[in-house]
Amino acid sequence: MEKFKTIDEILEYAINAEQDAVDFYTNLAEKTNNIAVKKVFLQNAEEERGHKLHLEKVKNEGIFSEEFKDGVPDLKIADYIVVKPPSKIDDYADALRLAMHREKGAFKLYTRLSSATNNSSLKKLFTRLAQEEANHKLKFELEYDEFVLREN
Repeated sequence: MEKFKTIDEILEYAINAEQDAVDFYTNLAEKTNNIAVKKVFLQNAEEERGHKLHLEKVKNEGIFSEEFKDGVPDLKIADYIVVKPPSKIDDYADALRLAMHREKGAFKLYTRLSSATNNSSLKKLFTRLAQEEANHKLKFELEYDEFVLREN
């Protein structure tokens, strides 16, 4: 059971999670020859990179110094970790399912982090990031609905 005792620990975890997302979407983009699909995944990688840069700025400027009183009990991080995708994604539908699952996990993580602090600025930051991750998930769901479900 992992506990975060400082805001810096939480921010560092979130920064690493965003870098994992950048790598994930970049990797998916590299596995496709479809230019439109590649563009979707590269765009998402850029959005995740923006999240990472924002979190790094927050951390480096030391805006938050408040410590959690008792740590954050069991964030269930394992619930949010997405198993690495297979070395070869079989099709666009597989890639979209992985992306939706990853965004759902990121949304849950930021929602939990938001509820774990009393610092209003940090709460707003994590709530905004949760909403952005929910928007990413919606984008992939709409894409899935349009290009996978309608074909079946």
